Amino acid sequence: MTDQKPVEVETRRHQMFPKLSGPDIERIRRFGEARRYPEGACLFRAGEPGPGMFVVLDGIVALTQRDGLGHVVPIERQGPGQFLAEVAQLSGRPALVDGHAEGPVEVLLVPPERLRALIIAEADLGERLVRAMILRRVALIESGASGPVLIGPPASAGVMRLANFLGRNGYPHHVVDATQDADAAALLEQYGEADLLVVCPDGSVMPNPSDNALARCLGMVDSIAHDELFDVVVVGAGPAGLATAVYAASEGLRVIVVDCRSFGGQAGASARIENYLGFPTGISGGALAGRAYVQAQKFGAEMLIPAEVETLDCSQADSKGELSVRLTDGRRLRSRTVVIASGARYRRPEVPRLSDFEGHGVWFWASALEARLCEQQEVALVGGGNSAGQAAVFLSQHAAKVNVLVRGPSLSATMSRYLIDRIEATPNISLHPNTELVDLHGEPSTGLNGATWRDRLSGARHDCPARNLFLFIGAVPETEWLRNCNVALDKDGFVLTGPQARGGFPAKAASTLEASVPGVFAVGDVRAGSVKRVGGAIGEGAAVVALIHERLASTETVA
Repeated sequence: MTDQKPVEVETRRHQMFPKLSGPDIERIRRFGEARRYPEGACLFRAGEPGPGMFVVLDGIVALTQRDGLGHVVPIERQGPGQFLAEVAQLSGRPALVDGHAEGPVEVLLVPPERLRALIIAEADLGERLVRAMILRRVALIESGASGPVLIGPPASAGVMRLANFLGRNGYPHHVVDATQDADAAALLEQYGEADLLVVCPDGSVMPNPSDNALARCLGMVDSIAHDELFDVVVVGAGPAGLATAVYAASEGLRVIVVDCRSFGGQAGASARIENYLGFPTGISGGALAGRAYVQAQKFGAEMLIPAEVETLDCSQADSKGELSVRLTDGRRLRSRTVVIASGARYRRPEVPRLSDFEGHGVWFWASALEARLCEQQEVALVGGGNSAGQAAVFLSQHAAKVNVLVRGPSLSATMSRYLIDRIEATPNISLHPNTELVDLHGEPSTGLNGATWRDRLSGARHDCPARNLFLFIGAVPETEWLRNCNVALDKDGFVLTGPQARGGFPAKAASTLEASVPGVFAVGDVRAGSVKRVGGAIGEGAAVVALIHERLASTETVA
C-alpha cells in the first residue's frame, strides 16, 4: 500500500494572498508594464485613486491600514510572486490601504482597463485574482480599521444612517464613541454644535455630511462629464439593473449604471434569500448583490453610485435615436437605450409623527446594524410579503419577541410557504392578523419608546413597548423621474411594457419589456406585471439585453 500524502486544505487566507507561479506572471506580463520603486516609496495611498494591480517581481511591499485619525495597522508584507489589489482596482477607485516599498522594489503594474481584460482573457487565473480581491474587501470591512471614521453616539440616527449607507455599498468604516475616545472627543469639541463628525482617509473632516457628500469625499462616485454616447444607461442597481449590466457589458456593449443610494436595491437589505436557484442553504441579499456588482465591473460596466437621476429626456429619440438621462448634479448621460430598473420603495403608513422617528426607531430595512439595537427587546414589524417574512425570521434571532402586524386575515396570499412555515415554527414571532398600526410614542430627541396597534375587526387597541419598528408595507414605484418623457404608466405608477404600453399604436407593438417610448425598457419591480421576486428581476435583466441588441441594430440600419 502506498503512503498517502497529506492533503493541504486551502484556507481563506491562502485564497486572499495566493502565490503566483512563474507561468502565471508571464501570462500577466503582456497586460502590464515593469516599474521600479526606491526604498520607502509609496506605491498607493488610501483615499487616492489606485493605479491598478501590482505584481511584485522583486523586493517587499508593506501594506497598512490607516484611518482618518492617523491610526496605522499593519496588514501584510507582500513579496515576489504576490499581487496587490482589491475590488476598487477594477474601476480605478481610491485605494483603501497604503503600500510602501521596504527596500528597492520591482513590480508589474496592470492598469484597471488592462486588469479587466486580463481577468476575461485568462479565465482560470482571473478567477483566482477576483476571488482574492473580493475576500480582501470583506476582510477590510470586517477589520474595521480602515476607511472613514464616524464619530458620534453609535446608536444615533446620523451614525446609523451613514453606517448603513457605507455597509450597503460594501465600504469599510468604523464608529468611534466620543465618550470612550479622548482624541475623538477633542475633535468633536472643536466643531461645537456638530453631533456627528466623519473623518475621511485623507484627513478631511465633515460635520453631519449627507450620503452624497460623504461619497464624494471618499471618491466613491466620480465627477467627470461622461460626454460619450453609451449603448445602455441602466437606472437602478437592484437585481434587475445589475443583471442587465452584467449581460450587456459581457456582450461588449458600453454600459453605465446609476443608483441614488447603493447597489442591491431592496433585495440587498435582505438577511437571507432561501428560494433563489442554486443556493440551497440560502444567501444574503447583500452577498448576492455584491457579487453581481463586482461581476458587472469585471466586464467593464461603469458605476455611478450614489448619483440621482432627475429626469429622462426623450426629445431626440426620433430624430437622432438618442436618449439622455439628466442627473441632479447637472451632468447628462447620452445613450442609445435606457433601461428603467429603478424599483420601488416601501410605503409610509398614515401614522402620526412617523417622520419624527425615521432613523431613530423606525426602519425600512433590517440589517445587522438594526438587529444589534434589538438584542433581547420586543419589536414590531408591519408587512406580510416575503421581505417582511425574511426580516421577521432574521430579527427573531436577536430580539426577545417579534410582533408581525398584517392588515389581512393571514399571510397565505402574500408570502411564500417556506417563510410562513418558518414563522409558525419560531416561538418568539407573534403574528397579529387584521391589525393596523395607529400610534407611536416617544420624543424625537430620545427616539421611539412604544407603539399602538388596533384590531380592525374588534377595534381593540394594544400598547407595545417596542423601541424599534420595522415597516415593509406595499410598494411605491420610483418613476417620478419619467414625468417629462411621456412613458406610459399604470394607475399605480408602474411602467407599462409590451402591447399595453403602445395601446395599439403604432402598428408594431413594443417588445415584451419595451416601454411606450422606443429604446426605453423596464425590468424588475418598477415594471407593471412583474412577479416582484429576485429571480424574476434577474431573468428580466438578462432577457432585456437581446431586445437592446435588436433596438441598436434597427437604429444602425436606419442611420
